[in-house]
Amino acid sequence: MALVFGRDAVLEQAWGSLVGGDPVLLTGPAGIGKSALWRALRDRADQAGWLVLACAPAESESSLAFAALADLLRPLESWMIGLPAPQRAAVEAALLTSIVNGTVDERALAAATRSLFAAAGAGDRRVLVAVDDAPWLDPASERALMYALRRVPEAAILVTARQEASDGTPLGLDRLAGRMRRIDVEPLGVGALHHVLRDRLGVTFGRPLLARMVRDSGGNPLLVTELARAVLRLPRLPSPGEDLPFSATMSRVLAESVGVLPTPSRDAVRLAALLSVASLRDLRAAGVDLADLDAAEDARLITLDESAVHFSHPLYAAAVRADIPAGLRRRLHRRLADTVADPDERARQLASCVLEPETGAAAELEAAAERQRRRGAPQIAAGLYEQSARLTPAPFPADQGRRRLAAARCLYDSGDYRPAATAAEQVAAVCDGELKAEALLLRAEVAWSADEPLSVAAETAERALAATPHPASPAAGRIHAHLSLFHDSPESARRHAEAACELLAGTRPEDAELLAGSLLQLFFNEVRGGRSPRLELLDQALALEGERPSWLGGTVPAIWWRSVDEHDKARTRLSSMLEQAVARGDEPAQHELLSHLGETELVSGQYETAARTIAAARDLGEQLGTGLVGETWLAGLLDAHRGDLERARRVAEEGLRRAEAVDDPWARRIHLALSAFTALCDGRTGDAAATYRALAAEADATGLAEPLSQRFEPDWIEACAAVGDVATARVVLDRLVVRHERLPRPWTTLALARSRALLAAARGEDATEAVGSLEAARSEVAAHVLPLDRARCLLVAGVVHRRARRRRAARTALEGAAAEFAAIGALAFERRARAELARTGGRKPSAPELTATEERVARLAAEGRTNRAIADALFISPKTVEANLARVYQKLGISSRAELGAAMTRRNEADP
Repeated sequence: MALVFGRDAVLEQAWGSLVGGDPVLLTGPAGIGKSALWRALRDRADQAGWLVLACAPAESESSLAFAALADLLRPLESWMIGLPAPQRAAVEAALLTSIVNGTVDERALAAATRSLFAAAGAGDRRVLVAVDDAPWLDPASERALMYALRRVPEAAILVTARQEASDGTPLGLDRLAGRMRRIDVEPLGVGALHHVLRDRLGVTFGRPLLARMVRDSGGNPLLVTELARAVLRLPRLPSPGEDLPFSATMSRVLAESVGVLPTPSRDAVRLAALLSVASLRDLRAAGVDLADLDAAEDARLITLDESAVHFSHPLYAAAVRADIPAGLRRRLHRRLADTVADPDERARQLASCVLEPETGAAAELEAAAERQRRRGAPQIAAGLYEQSARLTPAPFPADQGRRRLAAARCLYDSGDYRPAATAAEQVAAVCDGELKAEALLLRAEVAWSADEPLSVAAETAERALAATPHPASPAAGRIHAHLSLFHDSPESARRHAEAACELLAGTRPEDAELLAGSLLQLFFNEVRGGRSPRLELLDQALALEGERPSWLGGTVPAIWWRSVDEHDKARTRLSSMLEQAVARGDEPAQHELLSHLGETELVSGQYETAARTIAAARDLGEQLGTGLVGETWLAGLLDAHRGDLERARRVAEEGLRRAEAVDDPWARRIHLALSAFTALCDGRTGDAAATYRALAAEADATGLAEPLSQRFEPDWIEACAAVGDVATARVVLDRLVVRHERLPRPWTTLALARSRALLAAARGEDATEAVGSLEAARSEVAAHVLPLDRARCLLVAGVVHRRARRRRAARTALEGAAAEFAAIGALAFERRARAELARTGGRKPSAPELTATEERVARLAAEGRTNRAIADALFISPKTVEANLARVYQKLGISSRAELGAAMTRRNEADP
């Protein structure tokens, strides 16, 4: 086990936190002893039987993609066989156990890291993820590790970071599960440092001299050690009361420790410090006699193994580099560039020694950048592309622009949207032709991904199209394809999709995915614009996309099937896409797909499933911090159906504010629909009618004849009928008739029957025939397809019968409606049905039936007792408590314990 002196209390404190599941961050100045503590804790975990996954990145390795991650994952190679194919391929490429074919998907690698950590920690096995000096993690490893650690809360985490190097909390430890324990490693006292020097140097000093050294070093173990070396080099030891004859700064003392080495040893150590990995092979090729390293090894500045040189502390390497004069440093970099075997290492050395534009160096840096991009390290690749552009001679402006654009694309791929946007704009400003068009298209993609106003993406892509030198080229087709996504207007999107299909047909195989997406966008926007659906376009796209749906329009088939109430087909499509996104580690896609699945379950009346799916989408959205509004709106719509109208109203208001702020017409429409529906459920029919009118105006202004995901006309008619605006209700009914004639669907069948009955009743007409149509419509639509809509038909039938004073028929219909609403958990509508029952003069609405156990659990929970306290009081298990509470929530139409007290009070009032 690693020896540490004077740190017993800190060791116990850190170990206790790790055992308790809290992440531990050890901080302090360089040389204070963080790494010694890290090694001691790692050894202790190993002795306790934990699986220890460790890496200790160094500054020189921060440009090596996945260097740290490979160290962490190598002990888990035996688990790789069980990974999904995309994850397995990515992790094999990171570990260099297979040849990279194509580009490594860093999202798949992050997902693989999470999967391997989870597999390693299965059962009772404890896993410790230990990272020493986290600020030197290479960007690719850091991204994958942050992704995995956020999603594997059971792993113990130990990280060290220098205070002066740490920008914020490394690896986002403060956002992980558990309470992060930050431990500032304090200086050591005289007694502990006496043992340190005896262990490291085999020397013992008198207490007065040691006390001066401790005072001058601030109790820093590394600095005390180097001061001791300097003191031992003096002709005599300082006498009591005499100051040390040199500065006690870290940089000065370390420089002197290196400076006293023999010249050949110092030169060899300099070359080693300039290499990312100081391999003995490269040092020999650069002319180093390995015997020249003996003096540095004897001084314990370095250690050697069979293949490489390692500095005993990162500060030694940093001191060596800092002490090299600038001109000599460039010459040493050139010497290494001419001799190292690895092409990526050669590129890094060239980048440090070439000052003037040079065609060969620029080409080598570009090739290295491309290799890093293919390895899944876009951040490193971006820097290499930028250096390549800097070294590109002036006579080749196109090469320079192409390389700068590649750097911008890598920044975009790594999620650095702001610098990517700036870089793309700079390329567009100085280039013309295809480079300008590509740069503007990239800028439009950034705007779309970064949730800028939709108009920015559309207008920038239109500029890209105008800059294209060949309007009939596949390059123009790719821009048209993106514009079909960026335009909200169905007609504009349709025209661009049509052009994309024409220009991309029969082109490169890599454009097949984009062509499939364009076909889907063409189909989608023709329907949105009011044209008859051309199902052959849908079939052609599905055949073309193969096993991987197009990112441009992959959800279109599911949206279409949901809009025509073929919910099983929509579920199957979305679930398959979700499985693929999980395998790739594509969380933005998972977020979008979960939202679509949640909407599908909501439309089909599967509220419990919808609640779980929407909650998963919201959790993922919070992790991503994307600002997407889809799942928030869905949660509000679910709240409205379940009767929490106040929360639904707040969601609608906040959503409308956000939509206005970013000028998002789609977000504005869905939140207008939510606001109107909430008002209708709350009895504010005047507000509902006005808001539906505003929603219709938005759709009409956009040219949206068939808003596939919105079914607002029957609710608008209901609101108008309630306030006596029969004229508007008639006009809206005509709109609904047109929608039904254009595209008959189960929901339009039920909606027409319900709307005609309401309108007949509002006019005071005999609604007998209309009520008969309600029954016919219900029998035409299967019960599992649209349970809410079918139950609403019963509710309308009951209202019409009550107004016609047919009380028995009214009670029968309303009791049936209340039962069907209760069965799916639609509390808002169940309340309305029971209120209508009360108005018929029948029985007082009864409270939902709870079993005896559910009743007792609910009452104790409403008093604020925890699940454990309830379990103890009732002599049942906490899991039984949880299961009973879930059933109580479903029966009472609530979703949290916070709502339970009010719900139980309402229940008591309904059934005293």
